[in-house]
Amino acid sequence: MDNSLHDRYGLKRVINASGRMSILGVSAPSDTVMDAMKTGGQNYVEIADLVDKSGKYIADMLDTEAALIVNSASSGIVLSVAGLVTKGNRRLSEKIHQEKITKNEIIMLKGHNVHYGAPIESMIYLGGGQLVEAGYANEGKQEHISDAVCENTAAILYVKSHHAVQKNMISVEEAAEVAKEKNIPFIVDAAAEEDLKKYVKIADLAIYSGSKAIEGPTTGIVAGKKDYVEWVKTQLHYIGRSMKVGKESTFGLLQALDEYFVKTDNSEAEKASLEVLQSLNTMEGVTATIVQDEAGRSIFRARITIDEAVTAISAKEVTNQLKHGEIAIYTRDYGVRQGFFDIDPRPLQGNDSQVIYSRIVDILGGKEA
Repeated sequence: MDNSLHDRYGLKRVINASGRMSILGVSAPSDTVMDAMKTGGQNYVEIADLVDKSGKYIADMLDTEAALIVNSASSGIVLSVAGLVTKGNRRLSEKIHQEKITKNEIIMLKGHNVHYGAPIESMIYLGGGQLVEAGYANEGKQEHISDAVCENTAAILYVKSHHAVQKNMISVEEAAEVAKEKNIPFIVDAAAEEDLKKYVKIADLAIYSGSKAIEGPTTGIVAGKKDYVEWVKTQLHYIGRSMKVGKESTFGLLQALDEYFVKTDNSEAEKASLEVLQSLNTMEGVTATIVQDEAGRSIFRARITIDEAVTAISAKEVTNQLKHGEIAIYTRDYGVRQGFFDIDPRPLQGNDSQVIYSRIVDILGGKEA
């Protein structure tokens, strides 16, 4: 690993064991993606033409009516809401936070109103929407959404994410049934999902991150019904101006998509790369198991469970020490209050697994059972 840039700016070496997370830069694009970004960045192009042609290229690839590259999945939410609230009207788009727009309610399950690094609801309000929560934190039914629909409903938003509550929540297909029955536009935030063609068939507008599963540069995709995508595209000249995408990022994303659809499934190899962590089972109060992604994706992680009564140190303290060591090791720590954290193998490079193992052993004092 070349740390020359890190050294130049005084940055730590980081081991990303948390997954495709924005706080660590999400993904590490391939050399060919970086080459496309360099070529795209060093040449000129008519941006409006690039927006149209890149959108058509992606729409054809996803087998949907239209698509638009945006600068992140977050901005995809903002611009999708703005597009559906204004219906592409230029004056309303220009005055989105000044003009009174009554048909601006965005219905979302309460269990989907999550903080993913920023609150989902902030993106809705930024786009000129008014959030209407449906259901409860531990229960989301079709009738909860249906009963919330009124004359002011602009769209229904479904968040397909591991961040969202999974238990006792209706599926994206069930939510889509309500939207279709009520004739309400249906948005799916599928930022990190791997099946890119699935959600454009379910939603009127599907939103993807370009830098998570696709492993491209920091970008996003909004894809779906042509009229709705055109309404979203109108926003590029208004609030979307602050979220514009550079030509280098556009070409990088297109290259990443070309590579994405010919990638092999590495899930078994990734699972095998976690074997070194199984040795943690020899330590007192530590259990290492392999678990599948909570949202059902073909992603396997090592789950490290810490019995604080035996180790005299909590899972939370272990993850804190991992982060603040000479090498910053970031784990997937959503479960630390329940006594465990996960190691995601997808972003690991070189000897990262061995470094993680050695550091955990060091923190726990190296006591074997």
